Amino acid sequence: MFDLPTLQFIWFMIFVVLLAGYAILDGFDLGVGMLHLFPKKDEDRRIMLNSIGPVWDGNEVWLVTAGGALFAGFPDVYATLASAFYVPIMILLMGLIFRAVAIEFRSKQPMLWWRWTFDVLFSIASLVIALGLGAVMGNLIVGMPLAADREFAGTLVDLLNPYALLVGVLTVALFAMHGAIFSLMKTEGKLHDTLRGWVNPAIILFIMLYAVTTVVTLIYYPHMAQAIKERPYFFLVAFINMLAIANIPREITHNRDDRAFLSSCLNIVCLLALYGIGTFPNVIRASNDPENLSLTLFNASSSEATLNILLIIAVIGVPMVIAYTIAIYTIFHGKVKLDKSSY
Repeated sequence: MFDLPTLQFIWFMIFVVLLAGYAILDGFDLGVGMLHLFPKKDEDRRIMLNSIGPVWDGNEVWLVTAGGALFAGFPDVYATLASAFYVPIMILLMGLIFRAVAIEFRSKQPMLWWRWTFDVLFSIASLVIALGLGAVMGNLIVGMPLAADREFAGTLVDLLNPYALLVGVLTVALFAMHGAIFSLMKTEGKLHDTLRGWVNPAIILFIMLYAVTTVVTLIYYPHMAQAIKERPYFFLVAFINMLAIANIPREITHNRDDRAFLSSCLNIVCLLALYGIGTFPNVIRASNDPENLSLTLFNASSSEATLNILLIIAVIGVPMVIAYTIAIYTIFHGKVKLDKSSY
């Protein structure tokens, strides 16, 4: 159907779209999880939990699908990432498992110690996942030492560099803000008023960390801005991102929580777009020899025949995932009401 370079670019875009879908949808799940311990009343914590109750497991499908797309479309990248980030990936998987267990088991018993144990587990797991995802993204910006066979040649200590941890903390702040805005849309009464008091500090924290991370990136990793220098029209993405961030507190002030949430979603899309623009065509940048050892979407993809078959599957499967997501959010829209079937 398409030639190989076109297929490689299409599959890279499919992977980025799936990753953006996960960041938007599971991002507010993780944000709600991190904020879950702050309400004092058990009923309020149940409301926050039930705000994501019908959708949290479906949101994680986007991560599974993105991982499958990476494995099928760029197996060399998948292999190198899996070996380089073996320990972080195991921690991420444990976080996802414990988070699911906490959600399902939390309300099975009425004892205070039982519920508090799973509340803590839920919040810690959400924090660890957000921090880990951001750290992985930070390392992909910095680059990793690769051997001649393009296998990871570093250690776990190399992955714990200051910039990766900074991006991890930024991701925590981003998801906390995203989750707080989502909670505003799903709650009412006293809890809603309490959450409204949390949103502005979350927005301020994110903006501060975003500004610091941007400055550090431009100073120490100028390759991320090279594409924008060469093609100035890409700056439009950064400009839209700034408008989206500025619009969030404006909409919150006018009690238009749904519009603030859409602005937060647009912010996430723009951040991932800027990441893609800055790293393109590299998927894994070799910090020791970027020109010769980096894994790109052109030298690390599957064959043309494989990508063509996968594209047919994607044309069928991705719309189904999108349709399912739209249906679930349509069915469970509106404010959260506790009943006998609630968590």
